[in-house]
Amino acid sequence: MSATQYDADLLIIGAGPAGLSAAQYGARANLTTVVLERMAPGGQALNIETLENYPGNTARGDAPPRSGFDFAGDLHKQAESFGARFIMEGTAAVVRGADGTFTAVLDGGKRLRSPALILSTGTEQRRLGVPGEAEFYGRGVSYCASCDGPFFRDKRILVVGGGDSACDEAQYLSRLTGRVLLVHRKGMFRAQKSLAERVLANPRIETRFNTELREIRGESKTARVLLEGPRPGPSGQAGPPERYEEAMDAVFIFVGSTPQTSPVRDLGLKLDGAGYVITDQTMASSVPGLFAAGDVRSGPFRQVVVAAGEGAVAAHCAAAYIDAFRGVSYH
Repeated sequence: MSATQYDADLLIIGAGPAGLSAAQYGARANLTTVVLERMAPGGQALNIETLENYPGNTARGDAPPRSGFDFAGDLHKQAESFGARFIMEGTAAVVRGADGTFTAVLDGGKRLRSPALILSTGTEQRRLGVPGEAEFYGRGVSYCASCDGPFFRDKRILVVGGGDSACDEAQYLSRLTGRVLLVHRKGMFRAQKSLAERVLANPRIETRFNTELREIRGESKTARVLLEGPRPGPSGQAGPPERYEEAMDAVFIFVGSTPQTSPVRDLGLKLDGAGYVITDQTMASSVPGLFAAGDVRSGPFRQVVVAAGEGAVAAHCAAAYIDAFRGVSYH
């Protein structure tokens, strides 16, 4: 089959670190590579204030490590320099034809066909589902500290969560205000130890364990929250669990993520119990020709460096699959 029969040799859905890395390796392999992204290239990496744990991204002199925003921008430019094409439009669905090819149906109705597809759609922040969360979204409730934190400089801010994101974002918000309260429903953080220790040592962050957010209250915007847990006493000692209200100007929620697999929901992909795509070590899914990389893939560790590596592997193995699909063999 001729490559001219397809809109692209390789379609990539999602332009986070995995998708951007895959785009670079796909284009460098001389594949016509098209990346579909409904937002801005970079994914959740755009929200990382300081990307301090990416290999080689270290401070030099007085300059700190680059931000996730700058890092993602470089990945995007690099992929484009090798010839990858980006279409900033969401993917409504992907269908697989009888010939084994994939057709991505975009939100605007356009269709793109390819013999191979890399899914790198990442995850979406999970909602708590408490009263007031939906009502006050954009009016004091947020899921992105770097996006909305500056609106609440010197205000009272509640952060909910106990993982890497919650700790990292609480650190960022503490630079904007000295009134950050971090609550976690369990008795210890599940974040990386270095992040957790940094938060606990930060005098601008108050931490309350075994505490849950029950409701967000206000009139036209967030004004108060209802918490449940051991209420701190005057001596600093926590009392018995109870429900109590506190004034709060903003609530930032970081309680995990949901994998974004909706574009391929009808392809019969094998998923794990949490909804992440199961692949082998070549990033190949249970559907021939469909590869997955980054946070949407079932794996033990979700970091930018892992996503970038998986994107490279997916593109390399997709190139081999495309050759075999077209009947090209190497001896």
